[in-house]
Amino acid sequence: MSAAAQLAYTPDVAEATAPIFERLSRVVPAVEWPFHAPLVHAINTLKRERNAVVLAHNYQTPEIFHGVADIVGDSLALARQAASVDADVIVMAGVHFMAETAKLLNPGKLVLMPDMSAGCSLADSITGADVRLLRQRYPGVPVVTYVNTSAEVKAESDICCTSGNAVQVVESLGVDRVLFLPDEYLAKYVATQTKVEIIAWKGHCEVHERFTGDQLREYRARFDGLTIIAHPECPPDVLEAADFVGSTAHMIDYVGKRRPARVLMVTECSMSDNVAAGLPDVEFIRPCNLCPHMKRITLSNILESLASLEPRVEIDPAVADRARLAVERMIAVGR
Repeated sequence: MSAAAQLAYTPDVAEATAPIFERLSRVVPAVEWPFHAPLVHAINTLKRERNAVVLAHNYQTPEIFHGVADIVGDSLALARQAASVDADVIVMAGVHFMAETAKLLNPGKLVLMPDMSAGCSLADSITGADVRLLRQRYPGVPVVTYVNTSAEVKAESDICCTSGNAVQVVESLGVDRVLFLPDEYLAKYVATQTKVEIIAWKGHCEVHERFTGDQLREYRARFDGLTIIAHPECPPDVLEAADFVGSTAHMIDYVGKRRPARVLMVTECSMSDNVAAGLPDVEFIRPCNLCPHMKRITLSNILESLASLEPRVEIDPAVADRARLAVERMIAVGR
């Protein structure tokens, strides 16, 4: 019998998890909490026993993001925090490339990925062999690789970036042009923000590429006073129709500081839930595009992973050493 199957919603569990549910009550129905609470309580208990931390991306569901995560954020924030985690075990509530990044920065620690099949369409759009061919075609041109890539691809790169620091990373190289891989739409956005020539790859995020400028205009027509903020992985017509463009961290910061009365966050749907939990004065309009890979991570498989200390993320040392250098160069930018 699995660890999750033995759990029950007892009065002790209800009392212990009441403060967590209070934070989540705006986005998690009360009828669902008796199913989540035993898992949340068991995970938080087992974390202490294992000296473990859970890193959760902004696209995780609220019961994970607010219920069991110790460190939350976008890819850049998780990479930076992973570099200095004080724990023996790291559980990545995200997708596989994020777990690889955590392992790159913590080679001596145990990094767990609750579901190894939680992948990424961007990461799948390019291989290390592709990067080697591009280097042959564009000799001497630096390769800037989005962190949404495998360790193998990072190992073939000069430096990594995220949507939050892409422009800064590109300009830090002091060159006239760069290869920017693999997100075509992020590359196009970066090209509008810098004089550096951007040579792009045609990879796309299967969540963000589904949004359209026409959709956003329809939302504006239906909802008065709507503020639209979009992630730069969206197509150019979406970014043109938005009021603000930024990484997930920048989007969260924008809403937290500006407190628009009504907002539409053009990104993965769960992020709106996670932000809405702490902003009762903001109305969130949700164009709900879910990431099927992020949703492979659940409270149940986080608990099973902590209980069994499996599946473990391992990277070939020959690949890891080179990939780590590209990630560390990224983290050093802006320090």
